[in-house]
Amino acid sequence: MPFDFTTAEWVKDAVFYQIFPDRFARSDRVPKPPNLEPWDSPPTVYGFKGGDLLGVAERLDYLRDLGINAIYFNPIFQSAANHRYHTHDYYRVDPLLGGDAAFYELLEKAHCLGIRIVLDGVFNHASRGFFQFNHILENEAASPYLDWFIVKGFPLNAYESPPNYQCLDNNLPALPEFNTDNPEVRTFIFNVARYWLEQGIDGWRLDVPYKIEDDNFWREFRQLVKTVNPEAYIVGEVWSEARHWLQGDQFDAVMNYVLNRACICFFGGEHCGTTQRLGGFPLQPLSATQFADAIDDLLTLYDWKVTLVQLNLLSSHDMPRFLTLVQGDKAALQLATLFQMTFPGAPCVYYGDEIGMEGGHDPDCRRAFPWDEACWNHELLTFFRWAIALRHAHPALRRGRYLRLHADDRYGIYGFARQMDGDTLVVVLNNGPTGYDLDVPARELFIEGTVLRDLWGGGQAQVVTGRITGMMLPARSGVVLAVEENFR
Repeated sequence: MPFDFTTAEWVKDAVFYQIFPDRFARSDRVPKPPNLEPWDSPPTVYGFKGGDLLGVAERLDYLRDLGINAIYFNPIFQSAANHRYHTHDYYRVDPLLGGDAAFYELLEKAHCLGIRIVLDGVFNHASRGFFQFNHILENEAASPYLDWFIVKGFPLNAYESPPNYQCLDNNLPALPEFNTDNPEVRTFIFNVARYWLEQGIDGWRLDVPYKIEDDNFWREFRQLVKTVNPEAYIVGEVWSEARHWLQGDQFDAVMNYVLNRACICFFGGEHCGTTQRLGGFPLQPLSATQFADAIDDLLTLYDWKVTLVQLNLLSSHDMPRFLTLVQGDKAALQLATLFQMTFPGAPCVYYGDEIGMEGGHDPDCRRAFPWDEACWNHELLTFFRWAIALRHAHPALRRGRYLRLHADDRYGIYGFARQMDGDTLVVVLNNGPTGYDLDVPARELFIEGTVLRDLWGGGQAQVVTGRITGMMLPARSGVVLAVEENFR
């Protein structure tokens, strides 16, 4: 690390919930246009469902009961796309979401409940409707805003991709890239970031930040953000290992897709085909030892203060949902969630995963949340609530050191411990098809004869000759063991 730095302290205690605003909840207080897709119909690329921010505000009690204390929103600013990554106006909340008034009501109610709000910052590209780009379309080379984007020649066609037009994602004309070498563009983006922080948001999730290949840009961005609010969270969308951006001078954290893939490949196991890819990365089954080694490698990548604020996700709007990737295997989702809630970093639940929502590639992974509780998997929801409550109840799970204890390929067993200030928890995951007579090294964590209790099922284990034994762990299940005394 080039220098001492801090990350957002509150994130260490956060459990995030990711909301795609058009698809989570609708409020009768937000007027609706007539041409909306039915809420429960399959999502389409261009269709709108009519979700809004007042709908979210009216469902905050649901999120609080789940244990959520932070929300990451996909973009909320005015846009002509249902996902709103095609930003028209960075200073205006989309009227379809209820506009600025709805956002301020949501922000106030969330903060009153202790729920933080992180917004999606789409700063690499804008849209055809963005004023300065539209000005270029109308005036071509005579536009004073010509240098806001990279234009190689005219005529400029905003709906096709001729060779003289440079924009994002293989010449997708709907997303013209900013020219961030232009000081006016930098000032514009930095002012947007400042404005919404001053309105009270708690951080920015940065969309495709690796496409702005300018470290000084992100250093300036961080300095501005931390000047406005030293506790603001800066988390980037980076699908690979991200040491380049996590040296303390750019981001606090990234969306932890490296962990995401490891969880899919271990807990999904046999469901991962060798031809499957996620974000350009292959998905192949991992044995318990391979998974344990992958976790060890991940834990050495970053400074510990970065690891503690990584955004750890199992699903997102950019990938098929976890449950779909593992072909509906709910045991895999429960095991992965238990691991996610006991691993260092901030867990992030993609809306609806907790009730068993499924969905394939975009747009199917962006289905509308079914508020008819008859459609919910209540057993899964109960498990999510317990796992999140467990994390909140034990500081060791949020800040404690991480110790690998055991990996057994014969049975598909992985075990580890979290420890801090006398609070020691042992997590053992049986990802195999058969029951497992618990036999895990205690690594001198406990004295001989210590009795450990299972915080989920209520069973007991004991330390005998330096090993944790004495209970049967059923196939495809996990256990969290804790003791209140006799620890070292």
